[in-house]
Amino acid sequence: MDVTAKYELIGLMAYPIRHSLSPEMQNKALEKAGLPYTYMAFEVDNTTFASAIEGLKALKMRGTGVSMPNKQLACEYVDELTPAAKLVGAINTIVNDDGYLRGYNTDGTGHIRAIKESGFDIRGKTMVLLGAGGAATAIGAQAAIEGIKEIKLFNRKDDFFEKLFNRKDDFFVFEKAVAFAKRVNENTDCVVTVTDLADQHAFTEALASADILTNGTKVGMKPLENESLIGDVSLLRPELLVTECVYNPHMTKLLQQAQQAGCKTIDGYGMLLWQGAEQFELWTGKAFPLDYVKQVMGFTA
Repeated sequence: MDVTAKYELIGLMAYPIRHSLSPEMQNKALEKAGLPYTYMAFEVDNTTFASAIEGLKALKMRGTGVSMPNKQLACEYVDELTPAAKLVGAINTIVNDDGYLRGYNTDGTGHIRAIKESGFDIRGKTMVLLGAGGAATAIGAQAAIEGIKEIKLFNRKDDFFEKLFNRKDDFFVFEKAVAFAKRVNENTDCVVTVTDLADQHAFTEALASADILTNGTKVGMKPLENESLIGDVSLLRPELLVTECVYNPHMTKLLQQAQQAGCKTIDGYGMLLWQGAEQFELWTGKAFPLDYVKQVMGFTA
């Protein structure tokens, strides 16, 4: 790809970020479509996010992707949020129209699209959702919008995850999970409950009646690839659909456990692909070359 002075910049702001497949995926798509954009990743956390957004405006970037730990904070720095993004309380996409910033969340639509593409109908079903960060709440909100009956959200109240990741994140703040549940319950027909993940009795009961188990946390992502929030594999039933947000590694410990238990699984590539396709179209106004990207990236979604 020959980058000229006519090219515009699209970014990805997150920390850590060097593991991300989004730059490779988006640049392959942009090159295939012959569009004058280039996509780059920037290490930005919530202490530098405000200045990064000022830089985005100053450089007249077309927009940026937003990932952990900035998804919820980013809502404060855009001029407009879509209704779905308001429900989620987090965004993963910013589009810059001459300094006017619009915030979108394609994580939820991407993940639910991956589920639907597998042939699974979420309407009237019950989901156990792990985590309350930007990705998890996006998935929960979109599932509620598209007709899921009940979401049993589990999140830790204590500092378990803070110690595990050696930092404090909004990712697992219990109060944010409660606030999210309130928004969904007030604005959709879905019923969302929030329970401490440390309550293993409640977790066991929830899984026993669930149709879907979704990991919306980064547990299982490198360097925690040997970790899973499922301690007892016998909780996984063959009729349970297990879905994953983590894609690095491709086959997380949770997915390995699920496959051993005979569950149908959906890996993190599906969400990455479909959320990225929607981002591409928001930034460029052009169709995402889906089949080409699936082929060159080796995605099975």
